[in-house]
Amino acid sequence: MSKLRLGEAYRDFVRTLGRRHSTERAMSLAVGGEFEAVGTLEREILIRFGLQPSDYVIDVGCGSGRLAKPLSAYLTGRYLGIDVVPELVEHARGLVGRPDWRFEIASGLEIPERAERADFVCFFSVITHLLHEQSYHYLRDARRVLKPGARIVVSFLEFAIASHWNVFQSMLEDRAGTHLNMFVERDALRAWAAHLDLEIVEFLDGDKLQARLPQPVTMDDGRVISDWWSLGQSICLLRKPA
Repeated sequence: MSKLRLGEAYRDFVRTLGRRHSTERAMSLAVGGEFEAVGTLEREILIRFGLQPSDYVIDVGCGSGRLAKPLSAYLTGRYLGIDVVPELVEHARGLVGRPDWRFEIASGLEIPERAERADFVCFFSVITHLLHEQSYHYLRDARRVLKPGARIVVSFLEFAIASHWNVFQSMLEDRAGTHLNMFVERDALRAWAAHLDLEIVEFLDGDKLQARLPQPVTMDDGRVISDWWSLGQSICLLRKPA
């Protein structure tokens, strides 16, 4: 399955949601729902891994701004969000309202930035929808745009986490819609990291992630994230050698 076909399928999926729901609801469902809660968790993960307000973050698969919105209250530095769906990119740009931040449509598996510029590159719910060779290409380009010593954060689905089986079960029962849901085991991430000269700093289990975050996690509207709210995926933190 080519990158083009994957992108086309996702664009069709988003447009179908747009016909069935209000704009806000469609933009939330397009990135998996629980828009505010998950976006806040993603921000807290980056902060836990050392994100500073002045850093430069590249958000691959930025979607409709799920991470960008809560991040905008913390990050004073630069931000680049890219996605394959123009409607999502446009919504994210308007939602965040930061004229100093860049939002661009992804045209391939390359990140539109010069080498050694970024402090963090994050892939939240991205490699879960790509073929393995596509994920590898993206990680290779992420390494290119990172400063020495900078970090990559990747979320992924793995069969070792019991709760991730529900995603696979939905595929068996043809409830997964038009999405490709790809599982990536840790040995694959270790092999990719070794070939790309990246260091694996840490893995966070998908079913224990909430316990590893600062407690309590409060969203911008004052609601506290409950225990049952979680990212739903495991996390791998990689680092470009200094």
